[in-house]
Amino acid sequence: MIKGRCPTCSKAFEIDRIDDLPSFPFCSDRCRLVDLGRWIDEAHVIPGPPVELDEEDAEGPARRSEMNGRHQDD
Repeated sequence: MIKGRCPTCSKAFEIDRIDDLPSFPFCSDRCRLVDLGRWIDEAHVIPGPPVELDEEDAEGPARRSEMNGRHQDD
């Protein structure tokens, strides 16, 4: 028996096997996607020293392609 709590909503769950809960360790696909969104929005981050970006990296790929005379649509 596996007992746990969803890291997103804190709902408790009990399962016999991990296969019984496809979204493990989350209680549902919704909570899994909420967690993914928090990583994408950088609400969750892995601590570490700040990373310094050079000017090209800070502008992003769209700006770099404009500087090269191309657009992303090309």
